[in-house]
Amino acid sequence: MPSTAIVGTQWGDEGKGKITDIYAAEADIIVRFQGGTNAGHTVIIGEDKFAFHLIPSGMLRPGKTCMIGNGVVVDPVILLKELDELKRRRKRTGKLLIADRAHVIMPWHKIIDGLEEELKGKLKAGTTMRGIGPCYTDKIARTGIRMADLIDSRVFNEKLDLFIPMKRKIITAYGGKKRINRKKIQSDYAKYARKLRDSVVDVSLLINKALDKGKNVLFEGAQGTHLGIDHGIYPYGTSSNTVVGGACTGTGVGPSRIDRVVGVVKAYTSRVGTGPFPAELKNKTGEYMQRQGMEFGTTTGRPRRCGWLDLVMVRFSKRVNALDGIVITKADVLGGLKKVKICTEYKYNGKRMTEFPANMRVLARCRPVLKEFEGWENISQEEWKDICDKGYKALPKEMKTYLGYIRKTLDLPIEMIGLGPAREETMDLRGKRTPLA
Repeated sequence: MPSTAIVGTQWGDEGKGKITDIYAAEADIIVRFQGGTNAGHTVIIGEDKFAFHLIPSGMLRPGKTCMIGNGVVVDPVILLKELDELKRRRKRTGKLLIADRAHVIMPWHKIIDGLEEELKGKLKAGTTMRGIGPCYTDKIARTGIRMADLIDSRVFNEKLDLFIPMKRKIITAYGGKKRINRKKIQSDYAKYARKLRDSVVDVSLLINKALDKGKNVLFEGAQGTHLGIDHGIYPYGTSSNTVVGGACTGTGVGPSRIDRVVGVVKAYTSRVGTGPFPAELKNKTGEYMQRQGMEFGTTTGRPRRCGWLDLVMVRFSKRVNALDGIVITKADVLGGLKKVKICTEYKYNGKRMTEFPANMRVLARCRPVLKEFEGWENISQEEWKDICDKGYKALPKEMKTYLGYIRKTLDLPIEMIGLGPAREETMDLRGKRTPLA
């Protein structure tokens, strides 16, 4: 497997954790390149369910080298909890390394996150309140603390002396009541530094050396294209670049070193948080998708808004990521609906729109143009597993028509089809001669 990047094509929650875990079987290194604990990756192995927020999904593959890139913002509290939990539940896992240039989430970031969200009014993004945005803000403002600083006590304490007075003033100006306890921060983060010190390395150097030797590197994205800071539905998204370009800046590799880009497409659309959603279904069908797909946030537990698959969104994602192929997940969830639909265009002020707009006022007024398909039956997980074993020909004919339309419209091969949450409930079509390849 050449070096491959996996990105979400919608608003996140496409099932990238499971897909990354599957691709990780063929990779030598798995590196996450952006986001923070606002992301959630769920992987199910047998009866065991693992929900990660920072750890790359490849950590469930024993002997693999997993890395957190410099584009990630690291909450050492959550990271250490996840590592402890993984160690408790699995005897053999991957090895984790952390970029020395990755920024660290501090207690004041979480305080400011909540205060700013309240002040934003109708422009609030529905943040997870985990300090992600304020940490990225400090990174850009050059007032951040990096992992290299965390493990150097002298530098760390100098930065605390500089930044804590600044943050106290900001919190007070925002009307905040919480206090920043310098002594506790110094003591707690010194403990985190001792535990993580040996894992902090120059990730960029190691990845490039591995690529020089012909090793296979898998770049794992968090969230989805339409939540990204540059190409997402600004300001209702996240604070990092969720597109494949973020894999370069977030790990320290040149673009020519990424051979393939795979986009993960959920068979319908969902999102957590606020903002326009043209294909949203505020009816029993949307509730059915939410219930069947167990659409509740891995990180927050919040119910996800659900709607039909929106190919205007996915075509945009194909362009900005230069996708080479797609994986369609959760196709089983639509089973049981008499009719299934796909949004092919938008209608705005009586005119058809085929491209995703940047203007949120325009997007909020867009209405979906829908193409209708016959639905397929709602069958059990055991039956879906059996279909996965038998291959593409065993899929319901109505589903094949639905998937075939997606493939033809996007002009991209479908590499895998997700028919359930577990590893074995995935149909791998790579290298096989099917109408979808």
